[in-house]
Amino acid sequence: MEKQNFHRPKAAVIMGSDSDLPVVKKAIEVLKKFDVDFEVNILSAHRTPDLAAEYARDAEAKGIEVIIAAAGKAAHLPGVIAAYTTLPVIGLPIKSSTMDGLDSLLSIVQMPSGIPVATVAIDGAQNAGLLAVQMLSIKYETLKDALKRYKKELEEEVLNKNNKIQQEVF
Repeated sequence: MEKQNFHRPKAAVIMGSDSDLPVVKKAIEVLKKFDVDFEVNILSAHRTPDLAAEYARDAEAKGIEVIIAAAGKAAHLPGVIAAYTTLPVIGLPIKSSTMDGLDSLLSIVQMPSGIPVATVAIDGAQNAGLLAVQMLSIKYETLKDALKRYKKELEEEVLNKNNKIQQEVF
């Protein structure tokens, strides 16, 4: 008999600044689409380091199962969060005014051994949300089924576009 999960999956979305919210909203939309509970907070690795560390240490006790951490420029937030928790952390590099977000990407992706952070593309919030759902689907069968339906919808969308192009060209 399959073990029943009596609570809904829960994710955390944190960002270094409120200026990250326009990008981060795409991750939030994905979590909503898949009916994942979540909380959203602004925490700074540099301006509120003690609060960021406390948040990471307490996240699991609050029922959080995966964390999406968005940051731009120096982008230390995902790494700081990962240093204080064993929960999976997904780093979301935010395109900043300098270096088109490459600085953010490199800051997040170059974590030292022992402190992993999964990293998505610059401004790749939708994929951050989907990766969080995929991680949660290991435990929650309903999410696995929903992801299979989602992938099927993506396939049908491409096939429909292909059919349309074929009709326009020929």
